[in-house]
Amino acid sequence: MPTITLNRKSIEKLIGKKLSLDKLKNSIEMLGTDLSSITENEIIVEVFPNRPDMLSEQGFARALSSFVGSRKSLKDYKVKDSKQKVIIDSSVNEVRPFTACAIVKNLKFDNEKVKEVINIQEKLHITYGRNRKKVAIGVYPFEKIKTPIKYLAKKPSEIKFQPLESSKEMTAPQILQKYRDYAHLLENQNKFPIFIDANNKILSMPPIINSHITGKITEKTKDVFIECSGFDFRVLSKCLNIIVTSLADMGGEIYSMDLIYKNKKIKSPNLESEKIRLDLNYVNKLLGLFLTEIQIKNLLEKMNYTYKDKTVYIPCYRTDILHQIDIVEDIAIAYGYKNFKPQIPPIATIASQNKEELLHEKILQILIGFNFVQCNTFHITNKENLCNKMNHNAKFVELKNALTQEYNILRSWLLPSLIEVLSKNKHNEYPQKIFEIAKVFTQDLEEPFKLSALICSKETDFTEIKQILDSLLLLLDIQYKIEPIEHSSFILGRVGKIISNNKEIGFIGEIYPSVISSWDLKMPIVAFEIDLTKDF
Repeated sequence: MPTITLNRKSIEKLIGKKLSLDKLKNSIEMLGTDLSSITENEIIVEVFPNRPDMLSEQGFARALSSFVGSRKSLKDYKVKDSKQKVIIDSSVNEVRPFTACAIVKNLKFDNEKVKEVINIQEKLHITYGRNRKKVAIGVYPFEKIKTPIKYLAKKPSEIKFQPLESSKEMTAPQILQKYRDYAHLLENQNKFPIFIDANNKILSMPPIINSHITGKITEKTKDVFIECSGFDFRVLSKCLNIIVTSLADMGGEIYSMDLIYKNKKIKSPNLESEKIRLDLNYVNKLLGLFLTEIQIKNLLEKMNYTYKDKTVYIPCYRTDILHQIDIVEDIAIAYGYKNFKPQIPPIATIASQNKEELLHEKILQILIGFNFVQCNTFHITNKENLCNKMNHNAKFVELKNALTQEYNILRSWLLPSLIEVLSKNKHNEYPQKIFEIAKVFTQDLEEPFKLSALICSKETDFTEIKQILDSLLLLLDIQYKIEPIEHSSFILGRVGKIISNNKEIGFIGEIYPSVISSWDLKMPIVAFEIDLTKDF
């Protein structure tokens, strides 16, 4: 969990009242954060990863002030229209396709506040941004920028600017060579994304670094331009909301920008509250309480929500509220876990280990012993990954109300998910040996557990993966044989079906070179997949 150091006096000023040491300790711990230490001047806390909005002094104080009763319900953030544009070129589609942007004006920076903005940025990069892979953030002095701003991608040889805190201009390849921490996020890309202004001055090359000329904020900076770039616009918007609301709490004024995509225009940021209908019976049933609607309303207000007509209005900066259950958790926090009275259920049970779990655990230990690394991938994927890239006409269940095209079907086999892991880890050393035990979903509404394992290396072949399968099934005391089959994902003559107890339980083989190339991989891959719900 990320640890942040807060100025105690600043927190109390933002809250609007001074709290006793005991009251402050108790409130921080009950709010759902781990208090490391507290002194006359400092508060050091660990913030849970699901609350990135609390990684700044402003965000932490905002949550704490409602919890201790200084302010009730949602804070209303006003957004003015700057009438400024950011033009998103289609050239970024294959690199980092989306951005969310805003302007915050009339800030009064001192050295501490500049450091605070940098800290917010870096904490969000590490946590919510997954080390800039999911979100890259740029903060710039707006007075040094001429609009409209463009977000586009160019060939590395065409990019040249002076990186932040550097004394000279560098080309994009030179920048990647110097700033190696995030270089892998752009390596193997034909084009790199950049932000430029109307004077063709480069602002930054996300997710690597800002320009020293147009991308460095100082104590003289009054207005800032903020951008978040990445792959999911909703994620970027939430990250931007966290930043702009924190800057607004510093005294800034938020201004929106028009994001001009090829086929649409988006106003950013969007600080409107999302809404979720709340079932009061559901709340009481889960918590084992008998709370009235008024009590629930008061508890929600302690957690910075507004409640009206059985609808909960969610703060625009909250990233963790996806379902009623998330709101129930916050109600429990506001109620106080120490106030719940433990009860022994009036039933007698005899515990025993689940046989399936015992099998999965044994397989896990065996494969780890063979130097395999366990993966946990998403149940939801897309047809391109499940079928097209695998050159296989797999049957699948399609989601009726998918939010994105990237995640719109349920997977029916595991191997594509594991190869996707390989495609995202090309920068790591080989050989790569990975496996997964997880559910898949069939059109007849079954949810079998499957095991898939693969090896990717320069020297691997059918013999190596068969040796792993031999050893695994021998240790599991399972008799089996392999018979030749044709499978469009595998090389003909180097693929077979696995048969045990006269039933087909899986397949094994060498992946076809065109399938490997479709994932932009270079080395041979061998794999097997077994249905663990079959009667061996």
